[in-house]
Amino acid sequence: MLQAPPGTRDLFEPEIALWQKIEQTVRQVMALAAYREIRTPIFEPTELFARGIGEATDIVGKEMYTFTDRGDRSLTLRPEGTAGVSRAVIERKLLGGGGILRLWYMGPMFRYERAQKGRQRQFHQIGLEVLGCAAARADAEAIALAQQVLHQLGIINLIVRLNSVGTLEDRHTYREALLAYFTPRQGELDPDSRDRLTRNPLRILDSKDPQTQAIAADAPKLLDYLSAESLTHFDQVRSHLTDLGVANELDHTLVRGLDYYTRTAFEIQSSDLGAQSAVCGGGRYDRLLEQLGGSPTPAVGWAMGMERLVLLLESQQGEMPPAVSVYLVSRGGAAEAQALVLAQSLRQHHLSTELDLSGAKFDKQLKRASQSGAQLAVILGDDEVSQGVAQIKHLSDGTQVAVPLPEVVDHISNSVRQRAIAESDNLLTRY
Repeated sequence: MLQAPPGTRDLFEPEIALWQKIEQTVRQVMALAAYREIRTPIFEPTELFARGIGEATDIVGKEMYTFTDRGDRSLTLRPEGTAGVSRAVIERKLLGGGGILRLWYMGPMFRYERAQKGRQRQFHQIGLEVLGCAAARADAEAIALAQQVLHQLGIINLIVRLNSVGTLEDRHTYREALLAYFTPRQGELDPDSRDRLTRNPLRILDSKDPQTQAIAADAPKLLDYLSAESLTHFDQVRSHLTDLGVANELDHTLVRGLDYYTRTAFEIQSSDLGAQSAVCGGGRYDRLLEQLGGSPTPAVGWAMGMERLVLLLESQQGEMPPAVSVYLVSRGGAAEAQALVLAQSLRQHHLSTELDLSGAKFDKQLKRASQSGAQLAVILGDDEVSQGVAQIKHLSDGTQVAVPLPEVVDHISNSVRQRAIAESDNLLTRY
């Protein structure tokens, strides 16, 4: 039997309702903050990621899905979103005249790594990018918007962790200090960290190996090697976040996994996710567009994984309410024709309606109505049609009433509205 490839999943009810909730919330938050959506190709030239992310990163070295097409071009399924957005900004000349460009995106990414809960080989990210602004206020706005998305989704138990990775010049000095510290201890490091020692020693700080973490705890701190300008920028970011009411913690080990980061690096973590605690990560990347052939352009952004957001919503919110308000049951030629028209009318009045098309006996259709989670069932037989009425059944208590066909839509609209008011009152009483 054919199956989905390892590390990929089919999304269906009831989980898909959570995905839709996340998508709707993101669109609302971004629209209010004047961010515009951008959609870039799922595959790009391999060189884009090699130059942008960095040859020495695990993503480029081990995790990319790369192939040669029939034109003998090396292409890669995008492992992250920022490089593709940067390429689009340069190619389409989206940023000009000294302006500031606010963009956001949503879509699938691809990395070949061990599939686990909340981490897939095809995964999905929401991302935000602010291009053309070097001010610390841009960093603070971006972080605050990430937190706003999470709060509007109802996700709690969050902490913002911050660090500064400085400029390339700052990191060059710091790299020498790390080499001097870790080289005499390299025999005690995990294999990945020993490999990173010569390629990218900053990534040792991000190791999840307990023994390596213990060694790294006493390593030189990056903040001690920052220029005065980088320190000032970092202090301003933290000050703006305080003004915005965004609590944050300094994390000396936070370096992020991509080479293009400069200065601000941050993660938003949830204590409800266990070891894989990060739900959002990002920072500043002031040299990326220049590396890709564009003009020097300061920029800051972030990405959050949708799979992990879904896990949090499932753990914190329980089951989603049913998507259907009305279930339409019909049997008989005249009744089925009338039911088709009535279903369309209900939907045009913004009432979610499922029309049973099976033609099965009434008891089977009513059983499906109860299983659907709908509030009301509308029952039509040929006898009802000849009498010009429909039977409306409240599925919660079984009460039933005959309503003239011309009044059915108004009757159902009022019933659904009254229930919504009652549920709102119950929620206010509870809190």
